[in-house]
Amino acid sequence: MTNPSPLETFRLGPFTTPRIWTGLWQLSSNAWGSASVPKIRQGMQRHVSEGYTAFADHYGSAEIIFGQFRESADSPETIVGATKWCVFQRIDPSRAIVEAAVQERMERMRTKRVDLLQFHWQDYTDNGYIDALGHLLDLKAEGKIAAIGLCNFDAIHTDEICTEFGPNAIVSNQVQFSVIDTRPLHGMADVCQKHGLKLLTYGTLCGGFLSDTWLGRPEPDLYSENMSPSQRKYLDMIVKAWGTWELFQSLLSVLRTIADHHGRSIANIATRWVLDHSFVGAVLIGARLGVSEHPDENKGAFGFRLRDEDNAAIEAVLDRSNGRRIITLIGDCGAEYRQ
Repeated sequence: MTNPSPLETFRLGPFTTPRIWTGLWQLSSNAWGSASVPKIRQGMQRHVSEGYTAFADHYGSAEIIFGQFRESADSPETIVGATKWCVFQRIDPSRAIVEAAVQERMERMRTKRVDLLQFHWQDYTDNGYIDALGHLLDLKAEGKIAAIGLCNFDAIHTDEICTEFGPNAIVSNQVQFSVIDTRPLHGMADVCQKHGLKLLTYGTLCGGFLSDTWLGRPEPDLYSENMSPSQRKYLDMIVKAWGTWELFQSLLSVLRTIADHHGRSIANIATRWVLDHSFVGAVLIGARLGVSEHPDENKGAFGFRLRDEDNAAIEAVLDRSNGRRIITLIGDCGAEYRQ
């Protein structure tokens, strides 16, 4: 591979952050492979030293470990921590309830201000999300939150929220986006352009399937004990919603050919494909800190853009898939979590 390029950055609310963030969802379960807390903190420090200064997600003990790490870091003010407030059941979205949720995150992360609070609301038929966001914006004005984002909101409700609260109230929406799952291209991209919103995307490497590791490999057993929760999720999408394993191998072959031209890896090309969309702020790449990390390889996603012929070759495979129809099979962004 070519020498890694400097990290690209973008502006998100009051922050300038790299366009690759470190996702901490693997801290939710030992099923991902576990490491000791000191090793996890060491992994965080390695990422920061490489320029990956933004971390995201609230799963398991992620907030606590991140807070302990940042508190002991040499330059804590340079490190950005994004967390979530996810509302899965009906609540009274009163000021007291909302403030308590924010306070809990501040305490867990050992901070006087949440950098980016990403808000998820499960039931669209209950429009209490408008009241909740109003209180969050009040807390932002009071200095307890630096920036507010959404998580797994669809295009219609994202547009509604941004229209209701006006410019710059909401800075981001975290959704799934990859060369396999292209749903943000159908509506969400237009909403982002209309309101100046940036997407923080996950699933960009489909749990690692969009990598050289799986090129030429037979289809794995969905129920194998060697499969991580993420791999099960994305394998199911690849072979049941998107297409077949054979077609997926064709896609990996095309990505490998493109990667050869640019001196990169398949994962770099898959990441670059997402980053080349102007409405994408950053890609969230999960890291099994202390177990399996790829900060150096991930830098290969920077320093180049895909050529027209690269995109045409990718599109030729996607045209043979159900990729453009996934939105009708699953629903818009986040719908898979509301079924």
